[in-house]
Amino acid sequence: MNFPRLFLLGTLLISGVAHAERIKDIATIQGVRVNQLVGYGLVVGLDGTGDQTTQTPFTTQSIVAMLAQMGINMPPGVNMQLKNVAAVMVTSELPPFSQAGQTVDITVSSIGNAKSLRGGTLVMTPLKGADNQIYAMAQGSLVVSGAGASANGTQVQINHLSVGRIPAGATVERSVSSALGESGSINLELRQSDFTTASRVVDAVNTRFGKDAARAVNGRVIQVKTPVGESERVAFLGAIESLDVSPAQARAVVIINARTGSVVMNRSVMLDPSAVSHGNLSVVISTEPVISQPAPFSKGETVVAAQSKIEIRQQPGEIMLLRNSASLADVVKALNSIGATPQDLLAILQALKASGALRAELEVI
Repeated sequence: MNFPRLFLLGTLLISGVAHAERIKDIATIQGVRVNQLVGYGLVVGLDGTGDQTTQTPFTTQSIVAMLAQMGINMPPGVNMQLKNVAAVMVTSELPPFSQAGQTVDITVSSIGNAKSLRGGTLVMTPLKGADNQIYAMAQGSLVVSGAGASANGTQVQINHLSVGRIPAGATVERSVSSALGESGSINLELRQSDFTTASRVVDAVNTRFGKDAARAVNGRVIQVKTPVGESERVAFLGAIESLDVSPAQARAVVIINARTGSVVMNRSVMLDPSAVSHGNLSVVISTEPVISQPAPFSKGETVVAAQSKIEIRQQPGEIMLLRNSASLADVVKALNSIGATPQDLLAILQALKASGALRAELEVI
């Protein structure tokens, strides 16, 4: 199996002091979140690329139910062979503080065997939240970023044709109430738990707004006192989000993807003095057909045999001294100097970790 060469971002090779980041980039405000919405609907107006109703009975049932709501009653037992309708799932996210009348983008995905949703129109579909309440209504023409054509058994397709989007395709009908800061305090939640970063956020807030304005509940949550008025509260939260904080240096970790051979390290990875021996062994087997042709008029038969040739190639192993290094650039340079491929790095890094020379955590994904 061939693995791709190891690619490392240049930014990862730069070591130095962590730069300051805004609090809004490393933390979120508890309660300020999006809410997932989902709905089931029908896409009509397809050019013969819809569901095959004989194989997707729920599409037929949905059409009958929709027509019944419009006052059209279908006779029982009618065999509907429609090719321009597709059953779809509609998904969206309701942003925080959304109000009735605002619009949001939606994604429409086929759940049947429709060949393409290109050119279709989504019929009015209610979008529900986790509490089974309707929060938005979706409808509109789909935008499918793909194309396909087929003729005489030959088919060409570009991108995915069974998923489309409708920009501003849903209108919010109900807002989600949020009691942000009404209790006199809000909680900041770090995106990554770290006691050092939490302490630095508390120091930055207290330095800007006075002592006891913030306190750390744990390594992730920081409780901050807020003003009473709504306008003052919004300005206060905006000022907090703009404060600069230097986050703590990330823990040393090496991520290994055994399926693709990808190896990614952060700049905190360090290496103790060690020696690594590296060599490659390859076995090449080549088979060539050998044809035995009888002489003319000899009444013999042509015989085909196979002749195999086995060749073992072994590159001489090298012992490379890996010196003590506190820089990711030096670690990568040392491993690349012995010609290690990503597949070789998987074994080398695991061996270095087992020997105690690699001061980092290994995570296999």
